[in-house]
Amino acid sequence: DVSWENPRGVHAIRVLENTTDFTIDSLIDAAYDSYLTAFDILIPSLLTAYDETPASDPLKVELADQVEALTQWDRRSSESSEATSLAVFWGTELMMRARPLAREARISVYDYMANRTSAGERLEALEVASKRLEDDFGSWRMPWGEINRFQRITGDLVQPFDDDQPSRAVGFASGWWGSLAAFGARQSGDWKKLYGTRGNSFVAVVECGEKVRAKAVTAGGQSGDVNSPHFDDQIDRYCTGDLREVYFYPEQLEGHIEVSYRPGRR
Repeated sequence: DVSWENPRGVHAIRVLENTTDFTIDSLIDAAYDSYLTAFDILIPSLLTAYDETPASDPLKVELADQVEALTQWDRRSSESSEATSLAVFWGTELMMRARPLAREARISVYDYMANRTSAGERLEALEVASKRLEDDFGSWRMPWGEINRFQRITGDLVQPFDDDQPSRAVGFASGWWGSLAAFGARQSGDWKKLYGTRGNSFVAVVECGEKVRAKAVTAGGQSGDVNSPHFDDQIDRYCTGDLREVYFYPEQLEGHIEVSYRPGRR
């Protein structure tokens, strides 16, 4: 079998390999580091393709602003980043074209995208991505958080996503692009925005010592009852990395108990 390190693994090594003094909070910060490592090899391949394209080619003029935006991008995802939207849509389009060929060649799809696609294919994928953003959202200059959303509106395992219903912006992206806080989202013919369906769900950081200490978060909330205050009370925490304290000891529960009971008693 052929194996390779994926962009998320590369990112994990980058934030972990030279640090030995993590605290709970610094480890959470590392886990939510917003850098998208896949584009370290993909963006340069696009810029090379653009530079190699003759000035007379219509795509050279048409994509000038998009290429400039990706050139200036720091490769960090955020709710406000327009370049993240463009990069993800471009990368997704190019990946769809390259994946079967990479599988046949038995190499990483990222390697194939960066080194075996032609200059024309890379630019055509950017053209398609730009057009898709314009058709769905009115402009390719669209902040990532306007597209990439967390929505929980029912207790169903499979959510009936709806662009007209409330949702929350998510600044991180799919692990495909190297995001450690992975948020895999999808579109459908029934909605335009990207809604999360996979990735991080329950997240916990645990410190073991004389006493155990931990922080954690659950995607959305711990209750499946839409009428419960705990149905959606962790959405903001999940989206921002503001993990809640986990209570292990009786003294930690003071002021936080809503209901108590003893087994065998009503």
